[in-house]
Amino acid sequence: MNQPIKRAFLDTDDGQILYRIGGEGEPLLLMHMNPRSSDEFRELMPIFAENRQVIAMDLMGFGDSDKPPRLYTIADYAKTAIALLDELGIQKASIMGNHTGAFVAGEMAAAYPDRLNKLILGNVAGFGEAGKARLMQLFERGFQIQADGSHLMKRWQARSRYVGSAELNHRWVLDDFKCFGYPLYAVWAVADYCLEAEARFRTIACPTLILWGLDDVEEFERLGLAKMENRHFVSRVIPHSRVVEFEKGTICMMNQMPEEISKVAIEFLNNSQ
Repeated sequence: MNQPIKRAFLDTDDGQILYRIGGEGEPLLLMHMNPRSSDEFRELMPIFAENRQVIAMDLMGFGDSDKPPRLYTIADYAKTAIALLDELGIQKASIMGNHTGAFVAGEMAAAYPDRLNKLILGNVAGFGEAGKARLMQLFERGFQIQADGSHLMKRWQARSRYVGSAELNHRWVLDDFKCFGYPLYAVWAVADYCLEAEARFRTIACPTLILWGLDDVEEFERLGLAKMENRHFVSRVIPHSRVVEFEKGTICMMNQMPEEISKVAIEFLNNSQ
């Protein structure tokens, strides 16, 4: 029987954070990519909740969380995640983050090592200087509302190559629209953080699993954001990590491959070493 996943809000000095929670047992916190929300883990949460407590939050500025009063840094996002764990009375948790969420999860492991059991990093791009410049070029103005509504169809078509279904695309587009008219907060945070990520991640001591969707990595290279070989910086600076690659894993892989991803993640989380 599937464990129910409920929604709730955490009040912070900078606004409300929406989070989803379900299941019982060892806690696992999930951190989504930009510009998505906790909906990125809709398929994974019921699987994880069968044997553990699972929590997924909407980062400030995304989904149904409030827009922060200033541009957040990755350290700010990590601090709000710790505040959520505090609110829930969780002293230690395992953390799984994807893309932007992986940068936040990695910073949590570096800044709050006593709060983490295990760490799962998904698709942490090795941007480099050129990738940082390209990232800021693509998103420098955020998502802009157009008077003729042309932005609506543009977002619908943005992922047509790999999204896989109209239903999933609809969910992604809804998350996109919640970011319109505001800066893409986490993009600026990642751009500022990506060049220091290597030094920060080098301090990570907890057991770490690194997940890669190779189709996703190839797409980043096509966009000029990061070269495929640059991804190895993560396993290089966290030498005790384990790496698992999904050949057909797209940027949507958390939604598209929940059984495959959960199997690898649960095996890692259950391993006593």
